[in-house]
Amino acid sequence: MSTQTSIEWTEMTWNPTVGCTKVSPGCKHCYAETMANRLRAMRMRGYENGFKLSLVPERLNEPLARRKPTIYFVNSMSDLFHQKVPFDYVRRVFDVMARAPQHTFQILTKRADRMASFCATMEVPRNVWLGVSVENRRHGLPRIPLLRKVNAPVRFLSVEPLLEDLGDFNIEGIQWVIVGGESGSRARPMKPEWVENIIQRCDDASVAFFFKQWGAWGADGQKRSKSANGRAYRGRTWDAMPLALPRGLEPLFSP
Repeated sequence: MSTQTSIEWTEMTWNPTVGCTKVSPGCKHCYAETMANRLRAMRMRGYENGFKLSLVPERLNEPLARRKPTIYFVNSMSDLFHQKVPFDYVRRVFDVMARAPQHTFQILTKRADRMASFCATMEVPRNVWLGVSVENRRHGLPRIPLLRKVNAPVRFLSVEPLLEDLGDFNIEGIQWVIVGGESGSRARPMKPEWVENIIQRCDDASVAFFFKQWGAWGADGQKRSKSANGRAYRGRTWDAMPLALPRGLEPLFSP
């Protein structure tokens, strides 16, 4: 079912599929896996299989019942472009999004190749933002050129958890970058200089930058609660969001 969420860069989550499999180091401490198994123990409908990939077609039409314009994170508990999600089902998800133009839908994947293949066969609705996860150089950076192939009104990067300095990388064609450190008792640290590299590239390219959190490790390198470390970077919060303009115009960003 669609639910309110504490994720800072969205408003609600919508999960027409649940479950996934690990494909890269960013998946190591997957919060969705822990949550899915907890919901299975609570006998929550839709999580009967825990974190095993499952289609939940009864949830498909949920956004159509909500008239208030809402930002939806699609599949916070899964990956829409997982290899076990048939393209016919993905088309049904995209059809619902097209029929709900009052909403904005954010889709994030680690299967950038499959997303690019799917989107090459159709026109992406103007209210759908497409993004890829970028946790490191080896696995994350190769997803960016695949994202650039997709004709979406907003292309974004979720650089969370940021596991190392990304070095020299190209954000041409990207409208939004989210950065965050890892949470949880087994979290891996994120260093300020890694964040600085990304924010400077966003500044140079006029790309909207959103700093989500430090996570379990603070800017001082000390481990403490996520809430204690907070969201401030350089003494301020960074909450820029992209603004998708009408067809034919380039996306801009809000300061």
